[in-house]
Amino acid sequence: MKKKQEISSEPNNEIKPVAGGGLLDRRLFLKRGLTFITATTVTGASGKLLAEEPSSDVEAIQPRQPWMLKPGKPFSNYGQPSPHESDVIRWISANSMASGNGVSWSPLHQLEGMITPNGLHYERHHNGVPEIDPEKHKLLVHGMVEKALMFSINDLLRYPMESRICFIECGGNSNAGWNSRPVQSEVGYFHGLVSCSEWTGVPLSLILKEVCIDPKATWLIAEAADGIAMEISIPVEKAMDDALLALYQNGERLRPENGYPLRLLLPGWEGVTNVKWLRRLQVTDRPVMSRNETAKYTELLPSGKARQFTFVMDAKSLITSPSPGQEMHGPGFYQITGLAWSGRGKISKVEVSADGGKTWAEAELQEPVLSKCYTRFRIPWHWDGGLAILKSRAIDETGYVQPEREVLVNERGNHGYFHYNAIVSWEIAPEGYISHVYA
Repeated sequence: MKKKQEISSEPNNEIKPVAGGGLLDRRLFLKRGLTFITATTVTGASGKLLAEEPSSDVEAIQPRQPWMLKPGKPFSNYGQPSPHESDVIRWISANSMASGNGVSWSPLHQLEGMITPNGLHYERHHNGVPEIDPEKHKLLVHGMVEKALMFSINDLLRYPMESRICFIECGGNSNAGWNSRPVQSEVGYFHGLVSCSEWTGVPLSLILKEVCIDPKATWLIAEAADGIAMEISIPVEKAMDDALLALYQNGERLRPENGYPLRLLLPGWEGVTNVKWLRRLQVTDRPVMSRNETAKYTELLPSGKARQFTFVMDAKSLITSPSPGQEMHGPGFYQITGLAWSGRGKISKVEVSADGGKTWAEAELQEPVLSKCYTRFRIPWHWDGGLAILKSRAIDETGYVQPEREVLVNERGNHGYFHYNAIVSWEIAPEGYISHVYA
């Protein structure tokens, strides 16, 4: 068995860069079937190609492994990941004095596609995960309504349901980006307070029509059944639009850490508004002004004013590979891939730069491209082995363009903590080391 002939260190005449730093046409993989150099050419004992050798040579070149020589394991009631993937986990950061207060990040750098597995969906809890008996859990809808109603979980399961594939992102995601120095961490453990799932449940508008809300009502107060009875204010307009009383995630019933047995889903809006363990909806004409919409999830601006009720998560993108914690294995062809999303609607374009933003090339968007949902992007890249700075920027269907960090900091000041969505830069050193830089 010998190593395959390597492609020239320079792209041939038919593979011309479309931007600086060696970025190639986004359709190159599909149109030309670009060949990578990581495979091996297989030869038989005589040195001839395997196709020219007797079939008996196959066993010598690729002997049967131990797991092929005995029966496999029996069936299981619920599938689990391979033990060889045990490092693909959520990384937890919890309050040492109150372990139920903290976060766990989704490992974006170890995942592919657009759907986050249920067991790797990010978490943000203020007082732990309650152990709720679904037979005893109720949803009360009351306040400025003609008739207050109490729903059991079994009641809700009888209603017509809809599914929405969408992301949920914590308002505090990527907050280390406000720091004066770039944080060095795997991308998921810096930007991983965001995940994307298929959520299924009852449209909230159906329930609100049943209780006949007062035309003067403008807000809902959503309350959770956790240890702090989390309260958040929701505009009626959003509730009547695409809000969902979610009962299922990715086809199965919600898991406890994601709101079992019932959570509120507000596509495109910051995570804190997607109230888990939902127990009460009060229809009213004013917000509740709770701690998590006054002291928290607000931002002091340079003008002295504060941004409040900034529900919609702006367009954002990240290159997940190559990214910090991964290695470059010498010059040659690579795939740059990452995720983009916007709470305003669909991603219309993602542009990638390999020269620190001097030039940009359009990436391929993986179908389906859905509103308020992860969009996976890809672009081929020929790395020449020199210093490179990779960036991506998302543009959504409203025309909003993901800003450079300098622009965002100038606009918001240096007292920020929430709603960081600036362009992220990865520096590739000639040695193959990847680091986070401000560029």
